[in-house]
Parts: sequence; C-alpha cells; structure tokens
Amino acid sequence: MNQRFTDLILAAIKQRISDLHITGGFPLIFRRDGIIHFDKNVKWSPTEIDAMIKDMLSDRQLQMLSKRWSIDYAMSFNQVRLRINAFYTTRGLSLAIRLLPEIIPDLTALNLHPSLNQIRDLQSGLVLVCGSTGSGKSTTIAAIIEEINRTRPAHIITIEDPIEYRFRPKKAFIEQREVGVHVPSFNQGLLDALRENPDIIFVGELREPDTIRLTLNAAESGQLVFTTLHATDAEDAIYRINSCVSGENQEVIRYQFAASLSWLIVQQLTYIEKAGFRVPVLSIVRGTPAVQSNIRENRLAQLESTMLTSKNEGMFTMSLYQQDFISKQSVFINPDKSFGMGKDTNSKERDYISTLIDPNAVQDVVYMPSMEDTFKTDTAPLLTIKDEDEQQYVILNDEDMELKDIIAEYDQPDAGKSGKNRQKSRV
Repeated sequence: MNQRFTDLILAAIKQRISDLHITGGFPLIFRRDGIIHFDKNVKWSPTEIDAMIKDMLSDRQLQMLSKRWSIDYAMSFNQVRLRINAFYTTRGLSLAIRLLPEIIPDLTALNLHPSLNQIRDLQSGLVLVCGSTGSGKSTTIAAIIEEINRTRPAHIITIEDPIEYRFRPKKAFIEQREVGVHVPSFNQGLLDALRENPDIIFVGELREPDTIRLTLNAAESGQLVFTTLHATDAEDAIYRINSCVSGENQEVIRYQFAASLSWLIVQQLTYIEKAGFRVPVLSIVRGTPAVQSNIRENRLAQLESTMLTSKNEGMFTMSLYQQDFISKQSVFINPDKSFGMGKDTNSKERDYISTLIDPNAVQDVVYMPSMEDTFKTDTAPLLTIKDEDEQQYVILNDEDMELKDIIAEYDQPDAGKSGKNRQKSRV
C-alpha cells in the first residue's frame, strides 16, 4: 500500500478523524466531531491519486471504475476498516474515506440505550435503522448482530455494498456477500437468501422499491431482517416505505410493513459538551398495535403522539431521549477506544476467489425462488423454465429489464409451461 496513504490513516486514527477527502491539487479535507477542517500542508496531485488508487484496486475493480467512473470498496488496515468511494470530478479522481473500527464495538461502547439489547432475542420481524449519511446506522446494526453472534446460534446472511464490518463467527454462522463482488444486486441477494435457510438477514440499504418489497417479504416469511434507510425521522421513514409503490399495491405494502415492523430507530450524532465528542441521539418506535394501526391506516401525523404516550413501552422521540437518557448519563465512552481494540489479526479469514466464478461475467440470468406473495405488475416478454426440483429460472431477453417485470412473468400460472415450449423452439 502507498506509504503516504498509510501514514495518513495512522494519523487520522490518532486524531479522532472520522472522514477524509482527497482530491487533486487541493488541501486534504477531514471531518472531526462532525466538523469539516482543511489541512493546507497536505496535498496530492491528480497523477499521484491515480497511482494510489491503481495500487489499491484489483483488476476487476479497476475495470468497474473505468466503466462506471466511480466505485465503492472497503479494506482493512491496522485494526481499522476503511470504506472508500473513488469518483471522477473536475479535479480528476477523488476519494471519500470513512474510518470504522475493525473490532465491532458493543452497544455500551457506542453510548446507546440499553433497551436495544432486547433486539438480540428477536426471532423474526423487521428492524429498521434510519438516519443521514454518517450517523452510525451500520455501526449500530453491526453491534446488535455481533451481540447475537456472541450469545446464540443462528445462520446470518449479510448483503452489503460494500462490506463494512467483517464478522468472525462465534456462536452464529455468518456469511457475508458484497454487491458487485459476490452478488450482482441487493435484489438478487434477497432472492438467493430466501433459499439459503437463514435465521437473520442484513440488507445494507433500502434504495429501490423492489428492494423494499423483497425485504418486507423476507421479514414476513419468518426471518429477522435488519436494514437501513436514509430518513430524518420516524414519520419520514414510514412515509418512504409506504410510498415506494403506487396504486392498490400501496395498501399491501402498508399492511406488510405494519405486520412485520418490530423496531424503527432513527439515529443522529450530536456533540455533547460534557462528553467532548458526539454521541448517538435516537428516536425509537416499537411495533405495538397502536403503531401498526398508524401505519396501516397511513395516519402518520398521529405517530409522534403515539410515541409520547407509549414511553412505558420503550418508545422515545429524540427530545424525550435526550431528556430521559442523554442528560442523565454521567459518563460517556469515548469512541476512540473502539479503534485498535484487539490485535488478534491471525484469526481473520482471508477472502477466497473461486476459480469457478468469472468476476467479469454479464449477469443475464436471475434465479427466482418460490415467493407466492410477490406483487403482480404488468407482464413482460421473458423465458421461464423449471428444473426437475421445481426451481424456476428466468432468462432475460432484455438486459435492462426491471425486477418488477421478472416478478410479473414469474406470477403467471402457465409461465413454466410456456417457458419450456419457447425453450424447445429455440434449441
């Protein structure tokens, strides 16, 4: 690895820096305690950044960067996990770097409310953690999953873009898949996961309507599902989920969401004067009958009132959380202590690249597990086949076809038969 980059990361760890921004011919930008700073003494030229990125990336990643002009990736370094986005700008390639502890901190170390420990005992349902970029959503979920990993046997599958925290199986069996490396999309990863016998699924982020629908399907089918969403408050989060589709399907989404929701957490990092650093401030919504009714009936304006009257059921608005939890804490744990914890580097698994996988292959076949409750939409020209085990496969005639069109074809009762006939006519 580039020595100058190595020295920069080591210095950032020591100085409690959470983010670094490197762009050609411009001073280094860094963020500490949520505030942007400039270091005019540190600069990279555009050609130096090109060389540094080339040294970091694999051939497959370089090819992706060349075609897409940006790439997300992650790497481990000196007990720190780096999440990096390289992207093309007017100054050439730039880097946005997030520093994460290599060893996953527990909920106490993150200064989170102790009630979140209850989530580790859930067997099914949806746990949705929301907030802005950089608010610590993924870290909170990682801490909860690690607590499950430490306390009970379970099969956990994560689908992330990129993989941020690397889990080492303890009592749980954990398999991690990165979008673009181990699976072509969140949607495909979710479809796969339903046939991989998981107890728990972690979906890195809800971005597209189809991902939201498949995530709700997974939660409704009996798995415990963790996921994140960019939303500023609980009402905003529920509105985004409820509005991910239009028409009559919107009511189905609301009922699915209401039935599966267990916890909805909105998180922001706030500088606390007496602590001297930022700590998470939460709003917490529990999936009680009153909340479920608000969601089903789309009465979101009443949600805050429900939260205020449900304090005894473990709900908090952010102002109530600050008043009843943050203001009463005499000691906060400095997040710096999470960095450099543990030096058990020999226990880390090495990534293995299978010789049976072509990382540059075009993904033109989508595997479809059985999902009877999948939404119906307009049909589209596809070829559907069944194998001897009654597993269905859909071969795309159009590379740009959307998942909703695949689902529509899959829902047709004679899809398998017509698919076979069309397949025979092709041979």
